[in-house]
This record gives sequence, C-alpha cells and structure tokens, in this order.
Amino acid sequence: MDLFGDLPEPTQTAGRDTENTPQPSTEDRGEKRKHEVTEEQEEKKVCKGVARLRGYVAARRGEREEMQDAHVLLPDLSPCMASLPHQVSRLAYFAVFDGHGGSRASRFAAENLHQTLALKFPKGEVENLDKLVKRCLLDTFKQTDEDFLKQASSQKPAWKDGTTATCMLVVDDTVYIANLGDSRALLCRVEQEGKDECKKCVTLALSKEHNPTCYEERMRIQKAGGTVREGRVLGVLEVSRSIGDGQYKRCGVISTPDLRRCQLTHNDRFVILACDGLFKVFTPEEAVKFVYSVLQDVTVERKEGQTAEEGGFEAACQRLANEAVRRGCADNVTVILVSIQF
Repeated sequence: MDLFGDLPEPTQTAGRDTENTPQPSTEDRGEKRKHEVTEEQEEKKVCKGVARLRGYVAARRGEREEMQDAHVLLPDLSPCMASLPHQVSRLAYFAVFDGHGGSRASRFAAENLHQTLALKFPKGEVENLDKLVKRCLLDTFKQTDEDFLKQASSQKPAWKDGTTATCMLVVDDTVYIANLGDSRALLCRVEQEGKDECKKCVTLALSKEHNPTCYEERMRIQKAGGTVREGRVLGVLEVSRSIGDGQYKRCGVISTPDLRRCQLTHNDRFVILACDGLFKVFTPEEAVKFVYSVLQDVTVERKEGQTAEEGGFEAACQRLANEAVRRGCADNVTVILVSIQF
C-alpha cells in the first residue's frame, strides 16, 4: 500500500486570519458557537475557490456478450453525506469498475462503495484529515468487499463475480486515488517548455496496477498458498487484488487498495479513469495526448447548450473510447474524463 507515492506533495492551505478579529468573551462563546460554525461554513463554501470538476463518460461493450463495467460520476458527493468536516467545502467522487465473471460485483461496487464512504467519512472538528481519509478509504474498500462476498455466498449457486476498482475522491483540491486491479487513473498537467512559451502535456500516473506477475503481488499469493501460472492466479484470475472473487481470497487475492494523493494545480487539465480495455491499445501517454489534441481542436462540434469547453471534453471522451475499439480492443471499454477548471 502506497499512500503518498511519487506524486507532488499537497501545498498547505492558509488558515483564516484571526489576528485582528475581536474575540468573544468567555460567557458569550458557548451560545455563539453554533452561529459561528454555520457562518464559517458558509464563508468557506462561497469563498474557497476550489477547482470546478465535471465528469464525462464513454462506455463500449466491444465484442463481449455482456457489459461488465460500471461507473459513477458524482461531482458533488455532499447529498450523500450527513455532514462534512468543518474545514472541507467540497467532496467529489468518480469511479470506474471493471467486472469479471459477471457484472454483479461491478454493479454492487458502483451502487454501494460511495454510500459506505459517505458513512465512514470524518465529521465535525478533525485533525490530520489526510490520515483520516486514508483510514476511511481502506475501511470502505474492506466493508464493500465483505458486504458483496456475504451476498454472493448466500446465493445458490454462489456468485463468483469480481471487479477492479479505481476511485477518485476529491476533498476540496486534494485528489485521493484508491485502486485495485488493472484499471488506471492518469492526470494531465500542462507545463511550459522553454522560453518560447510552448506548452506540453505531462502524464502523471495516479494509480498502481495489481497483476500476479508483479514480484510483491506474486510473493503474497505464493505465501498464502496460491500459485501464479501464465500470469494469472491459479492460471485463471488476471488481477491480484479485487472486490469479490471469493474463491480466490484464500489464495492471497486481497481487497486492500493502493492509495495516492495529489494536490490539484492551475496547470492541471483533466484526469482519465479507465479500465484495462483502453490500455490494451493505448499507452498512458498516448491516451493523455489523444485527449489533449482533441481539446486543442477548435472545430469540434458541441451539443445544444454546451459551452465550447464542455463540447471539447465530451468529444474527447467519446473519441478516445471509439479509437480503442477501432484499434482492435475486443474487451469492454469504459473511459471517464474529469475536466479541471480553476
């Protein structure tokens, strides 16, 4: 598990300036506290200036008999929350789930994981929010896996479905990526190159693949009594971490996600979340450059009511999925494109 990985560290957010603010007397503090908290929350919601996020999705069944992918786009997660920590003004959530052995595990995760996350998310006055978010994500994945396995084992015959999961939780302008399996998350960051002000897009990997061929994953599986044959667990399962797959849990397949954190900057343009179907025919760098090139195309048509920016992202998302199919990917392909605007 890798919480802060090799990504840029988040910047410190300046606190409110209270040096010149009159402080209430001791006897007034109790009765005024509720009013002050409400006023502070409203001020943060209005003045925080967090990045605006918008999600777009394209899904293709490919040559498979069934669409086993699922996805979630929630630019505002607050309706699912009883309350937010006092220092948080926005939560957003986007996720892609690539099912195997059926679509029940991916659908279950899409319907339930963010609901469990909302219940477990820190509330009220909190310290060390990063640590609490980390614990929340780990507990949420564990709970989601346990809940699905309980339902799966109660069926006759028992369900054998499993799913990968790549989830993007945005707390104000801090992105947390939690992933299992071989779906991926990529960030496009635009940087200036040289004095001629030429800009280039840089691809940052926000997730880590979990394949049985990876040394650490293979060692864990073998230590648990499982084997890796032809790059698969017991010669069958292509991923070494997943939600579901109850028959492989005793062989070292786990539901503990890798966690990474990244602070959004004004140079960030978008995040791609996609299942492995896309990456069978695209490298991460190719996928990011493909989207970036479509966004630079001023001739892109847009739907009625869309801005030019929205039309560009919608077109880029759809074209990326279409191109994956054109290149010969026979697997399900799901692409989520999250635009970032300050």
